[in-house]
Amino acid sequence: MLHSNAALSPRFAQVLLAASLIIFLILSVTAPGGAFEAAERDFLLSLRNGDDPALLNGPGWLLYFVQNITALGGWPVLTVFSLALAGALMVQKQWSFLFVLLAVVIGETVITGILKDLFARTRPDFVPHLISASSKSFPSGHSASAAAVYLTFGLAIANVVKQRATRRYALGASLVVIFLIGASRVFLGVHYPSDVIAGWCVGTAWASAVWLAAWRLGR
Repeated sequence: MLHSNAALSPRFAQVLLAASLIIFLILSVTAPGGAFEAAERDFLLSLRNGDDPALLNGPGWLLYFVQNITALGGWPVLTVFSLALAGALMVQKQWSFLFVLLAVVIGETVITGILKDLFARTRPDFVPHLISASSKSFPSGHSASAAAVYLTFGLAIANVVKQRATRRYALGASLVVIFLIGASRVFLGVHYPSDVIAGWCVGTAWASAVWLAAWRLGR
């Protein structure tokens, strides 16, 4: 069950929710209109070889690495992970977190799809896309899914272990994975950095809102 001394306190969840919404609102009225496009364009180009923009600057394994990392934020991997975690939560009779998981996964998918259609921002077209991507650009769906689902994964693990170090590790590892997935979308040229930050905000805000709702219902 969710309780006041769980890994994510209600007060901190409220702070996360408010901060994420504020940042997203700022980005939503600036980024799709091109307020940061010049800087974002320069940043994306800085990641590519000057003679051949289809090549990433850096070691030869970098492309393989980011292509595989980005898959962790795609629906096939997240579906498998979510089903596995749902099964574990059912075995542990963690019904509150099972509710949170299902609400986070389903709700984030719907919300992100609506926002993509609403803002209808096109993906960067001045660098070759190094992976297939077809939907709209703002916000990043991979980043939103990663923030929502992996944050929930980390909280689910942290909620059932007693050691503080293990709880911190679970949450820290979740944040690292979330960051890497978002960064991979920029390296692959399918998102502007502002798309990724907006996606993180959407996922974090929704996960925080669902957690707060579950905590209040649990009371």
